[in-house]
Amino acid sequence: MNPSRARISVFRTFLTAAVLGILFLATTPLACPIVSVINDKLNHVAAFFMLAMLTDFSFPETKNRLALLLALLSYGVAIEIIQHFLPWRTFSLLDVAADALGIACGQMALLFLKKEADDVLTRKQ
Repeated sequence: MNPSRARISVFRTFLTAAVLGILFLATTPLACPIVSVINDKLNHVAAFFMLAMLTDFSFPETKNRLALLLALLSYGVAIEIIQHFLPWRTFSLLDVAADALGIACGQMALLFLKKEADDVLTRKQ
């Protein structure tokens, strides 16, 4: 499959918006306190699941997938480091672990989706 340049541009725009939006949410004071630690960790998993998917769709021709995944995890670590210096936020290794879980879940979902897409394309031929 050869994704069109226009489609890649759209995914890269969404990826950029997601990265900036997450950075904004991660560095501003909380408007309402998080109900529980579990909700906070689920937010991290969901955000990095989405980032993993968008990153894969934004760079479909990239051979070094590991570098992209490490860049995502580094982004999560960078956010936590920034939060360490903000009086209304704290650094949390559990947040980094939740980010890593979201990335891993995103990769598993992508493997499943790509296999399903290949199966559908093979059946059509």
